Amino acid sequence: MPQNKDIKDNEKVDLLVIGGGINGCGIARDAAGRGLKVLLCEKDDLASHTSSASTKLIHGGLRYLENYDFLLVRHALKEREILLNSAPHIIWPLRFILPHHEGLRPRWLLRLGLFLYDYIGGRKRLPASTGINLKKHIAGKFLKQKFTHAFEYSDCGVQDARLVVMNARDAARLGANIMTHTACTGLTRHEDYWSATIEESKSGQKKTIIAKAVVNASGPWVENTLGLVSKTISSRSVRLVKGSHIIVKKIFDHDYPYIFQHDDGRILFAIPFENDFTLLGTTDHDYHGDVDKVKIDQQEIDYICEAISHYAETPVTPDQVIWSYSGVRPLFGDESGNASKVSRDYELELDHKAAPIVSVYGGKVTTFRILSEQAIDLLQEPLNIKKSAWTENSYMPGGNIQRADFDKFVSDCQLKYSWLDKAVVRDYCRSYGTDIDNILQGLNQADDLGIYFGGGLYEKEVIYLIENEWAQSSEDILWRRSKKGLRLNTEEVKKLQQWMSGSQVKNLNSAA
Repeated sequence: MPQNKDIKDNEKVDLLVIGGGINGCGIARDAAGRGLKVLLCEKDDLASHTSSASTKLIHGGLRYLENYDFLLVRHALKEREILLNSAPHIIWPLRFILPHHEGLRPRWLLRLGLFLYDYIGGRKRLPASTGINLKKHIAGKFLKQKFTHAFEYSDCGVQDARLVVMNARDAARLGANIMTHTACTGLTRHEDYWSATIEESKSGQKKTIIAKAVVNASGPWVENTLGLVSKTISSRSVRLVKGSHIIVKKIFDHDYPYIFQHDDGRILFAIPFENDFTLLGTTDHDYHGDVDKVKIDQQEIDYICEAISHYAETPVTPDQVIWSYSGVRPLFGDESGNASKVSRDYELELDHKAAPIVSVYGGKVTTFRILSEQAIDLLQEPLNIKKSAWTENSYMPGGNIQRADFDKFVSDCQLKYSWLDKAVVRDYCRSYGTDIDNILQGLNQADDLGIYFGGGLYEKEVIYLIENEWAQSSEDILWRRSKKGLRLNTEEVKKLQQWMSGSQVKNLNSAA
């Protein structure tokens, strides 16, 4: 079902969504659940740009309070609770450590900010913040001796790219057609409909889509997409801000992530990542290059290492970096000199002088669901949508875990599939939730999983990702559907690539 479906030339849909990031897939899901016939086109893989380059958090954004973005923080904190309930397999609670740094923000200000953070969003499930003595707390062992006091508070981690795919899967389940590696190369507006040209990258085949409405959720390319239509359509000024992260081998032996103040006013994170690694970042720099070729530079690596080393007892050095990633955030409406102070809030612009188009500006992973809901609400009257908003109390695919108790779910699955290594079962639980049965049901031994590529990756999982999650390349599997690329060596990656170029994969695609 989730592979690209054949469509007819001049096929009619209610809604064309352009962009396969978190906002585009969330909007497609919301719209399909309200009974609309939806087609989403994405020029690359799902989550192949900004949406997979986040800090991997579902959070209110503690630092946004300092910029007086109270409404953004409130909305994000409310969404944090909703998303944790809907996807407890790919979203999980974290307890952050915020050390007090003499000479930067005073302790009373940190305490006040955390008090607001605890209560501004109607926190229910997660514990409140508290002060800690770093001389007695395990988190203090990683830090220099001069740091003696800190605060501990709650937020959540997320597998960001998988969250995008879960939205796409649910949209497809509800009838949406998700077309990856398919670019929108032309948009013509008529009085009561749009005609759009879409082009598949592999075949070069072009087709025309007739849509009653369009949602432009193309992220950093939002203005480019509007440029396909007409220069007369108003658009907001988009500021592209580059954020980069680095991954190093685990630098502390506990599960507490850190949030550090830096003397330039920014904050940085050090977060346990994929069990054996630590994620460090992020940076904020205006970006004026090719968005398709964004990558970290040495100056950013040096900056992150220096900032973390200011706190760490053992310095972090650039030679420890084993992987890095960068993305461009499309922020709006602020020409501030400091890129880190540009609002992470979003705006939706509806133009319905003729056939309607909604353009999405800004936004963050945490607020994608409410953004999606509001985008479809804007189209409720133009498209005569009868069904009201529905996603607040829904589950993501694999998320219907009893009482959202992930640890008990893992224990039950390890008992059920006792023939498989517990670490592999836990990995599948974290990635697929209750859909784990779709991979393991009917199997009796590890050999039934097929070829072992290394790094915990088996043939059975690869087939599942091809058949159910639009994966087409080794990069899709190793760096977006999972992060197993951190554990595979060059020869193992080559083995996977050779397998994926074989006839069995072509047969899988043709069968779909």
